[in-house]
Amino acid sequence: MQSENIIYNIKSRLGIEALNRMQQQMLHTDSHRVVLIAPTGSGKTLAFACRMLRALSPGGQGRVLALVLAPSRELVVQIAGVLRQIATGYKTVALYGGHSMVDEKNSLNPIPDIIVATPGRMLDHMQRRHLDMHGLEVMVLDEYDKSLELGFEGEMKRIIGRIGQCGDIVLTSATRLAVMPPYLPMQQAEVICPAVKDDPRGRMQVVRVPSYNPDKLDTLCNLLRTFADGTRTIVFVNHRESAERVYKRLRSEKIDCGLYHGALDQELRTTAIDLFANGTTPILVATDLASRGLDIEGVDNVIHYHQPTSEHAWTHRNGRTARVDASGTVYDIVSESDSLPEYIEFDREYVPVDSPCRPMRSDVATLYFSSGKKEKISRGDIVGFLVSNSPVQATDIGRISVRDHNALAAVPRAKVNEILEAIAGVKLKGKKVRVSQLRI
Repeated sequence: MQSENIIYNIKSRLGIEALNRMQQQMLHTDSHRVVLIAPTGSGKTLAFACRMLRALSPGGQGRVLALVLAPSRELVVQIAGVLRQIATGYKTVALYGGHSMVDEKNSLNPIPDIIVATPGRMLDHMQRRHLDMHGLEVMVLDEYDKSLELGFEGEMKRIIGRIGQCGDIVLTSATRLAVMPPYLPMQQAEVICPAVKDDPRGRMQVVRVPSYNPDKLDTLCNLLRTFADGTRTIVFVNHRESAERVYKRLRSEKIDCGLYHGALDQELRTTAIDLFANGTTPILVATDLASRGLDIEGVDNVIHYHQPTSEHAWTHRNGRTARVDASGTVYDIVSESDSLPEYIEFDREYVPVDSPCRPMRSDVATLYFSSGKKEKISRGDIVGFLVSNSPVQATDIGRISVRDHNALAAVPRAKVNEILEAIAGVKLKGKKVRVSQLRI
């Protein structure tokens, strides 16, 4: 794909007027092996997309031209969404666990030009002989240090072995892998790092929050109540059980929040991210699963309820805020039993006062639609349906997420009952579609 076409699509479809220096460097490099190390929120997805698209033959070759592997399902969906907007002339599909295998197999006919997948799901399709990956032109490993660590190493080794020769290989992450595995041919790779002035640390305040009780729940609740309602915050914990416990306490305090960890099924995980992104649950309690790759705009605060398990975890957690040109605040709740690692540097200390139980309610609600992409429902269809049949303006409608067989739309909480009464029994594109408020 020509560089000028890539840049035109980015401007016209994403509304980005100019590539940053890192993205420009990735677009124009001719190296066949590239390692991109850049801070979270600096635009790595667009950077590797530029590099990948410039290297590809025209679409419709009847073979897979590019493969992007990412360690989480949510990251796969996010990357595929970006590529579908700018990779005109190429068919892009996403493959990940928790997704219908039947739908995925059907999406492979005709053969896609670009595949974005989690390692486990990709290997599953390869072992079922749904895909022939010979002749692959570009392979990208996003968050490569995570993808190549022990939990994924066996899968990655088998995938790369089945692919065989590959024209270009691009690795990206915010943190480096100490030792590159021998099965990955990255000798003499070009390493691209952005300038220090692009580091988001300068836009980020790191605050020490002392907790005088080893059980930090009271301190966490007091801290959250100092934020204005609707302030978008991620609370990081180290274990799934801890996430459940913190979530239940916040819910009992009437604080609108969501829950996100790896033991939840895919539908619940996707919904948690959607409700966090659209403002229905502006506080998200999460494990480190949420620390990589999720590009959610406007995250004001990151809270470390537990100390990070490594410097990499600290970096990736903090990268959920102060993204692109925004600022953000990182709060680290510290008890006497905590051992603070040397890499944590505080800008100041803050002691939240004991506060009475104050409900923290969002002014956003989410409508659930029982039809989605496979039923030919689009975002535009939902906006038109709501504006034509209910007392809302297009400007009242927030983020809309359209999935395979359902959709979510954010609307003002104050109007949700009036909306539901107005659209009761009204057909959407001539079809009966169940619409209800998604309860949290």
